[in-house]
Amino acid sequence: MTTKWLPVALLIGAASPALAEERTLEVGDGKTLRYEVLVEAARSTSARATARLLLQHLAAGDIGKASALSNVPARREEALVDYRKRIGEEEFRRVFARYLERADAIVAEVAIGAHRLLIWDLGAGPAQRAGQYYVETEGRFLLDDIPSETRADLRRILQTYRRDPRATQ
Repeated sequence: MTTKWLPVALLIGAASPALAEERTLEVGDGKTLRYEVLVEAARSTSARATARLLLQHLAAGDIGKASALSNVPARREEALVDYRKRIGEEEFRRVFARYLERADAIVAEVAIGAHRLLIWDLGAGPAQRAGQYYVETEGRFLLDDIPSETRADLRRILQTYRRDPRATQ
């Protein structure tokens, strides 16, 4: 790049919003978690579209399509079928329709590499924040139903968001 174009490049860079805010979390024993909080502009690297699609399938009662959005579909399907048996078909659809209506209740999307944590505000304060775990696989996001060290790290971050109402700022 010639110096002639440098001011233009600087202006373009300055005008482009950051797609993520880097943060750290001290977890003890000298371990520090490094993660990013994605901003709205980072939709192409977001698991939010998958979360919305998942809720659409569940609100319609389509467990098969919802389970296909997991990296362990058979395990997810079994859990959803058990839940539906416990609460009944009508309540199952109602519960997920209610979450679908609140799809804007995501207060943060946290990223560690290909893994994502969507943090939902269920309306009863920070202690009632819920998390969904996703992983990018072959260019698309799936529910992450495989326990891993990264998921454990994301769970620690979720606990911070539950304890500290300022964590989303």
